[in-house]
Amino acid sequence: MRPVSQKRRTLAGSRALRPRAWLLCLLALGTIGSSTGCLIPMYSADPARRAQQLLYTSEDLRTLLDEWERVWFLDSPSHMKPYRTSGLVL
Repeated sequence: MRPVSQKRRTLAGSRALRPRAWLLCLLALGTIGSSTGCLIPMYSADPARRAQQLLYTSEDLRTLLDEWERVWFLDSPSHMKPYRTSGLVL
C-alpha cells in the first residue's frame, strides 16, 4: 500500500496531463476541421455552376497580388531618377 503523499502526487500528476490531453484533442479537431473541404464539398455538383464558382475563385486569387501590392504601396510610381544628377538646374 502506498503512503498518502504518493497517492496525492499521482493524482496531481494525472490532473496535470488532462489539460495537455485536451489541448492535443483540440489541436487534432482544429486540423481535421480546417480540412473539411473533402468531407463537405466546397463547389456545386452542377458542372455549369461549378465552373462559374471556379472562375470566381481564380479571379479572387488573381486580384490578391494586386491587393497585396496596393497595401504595401508597391503599385505607386517611383519618383527617383534612374540616374544621378549633380543637383544643378539643366
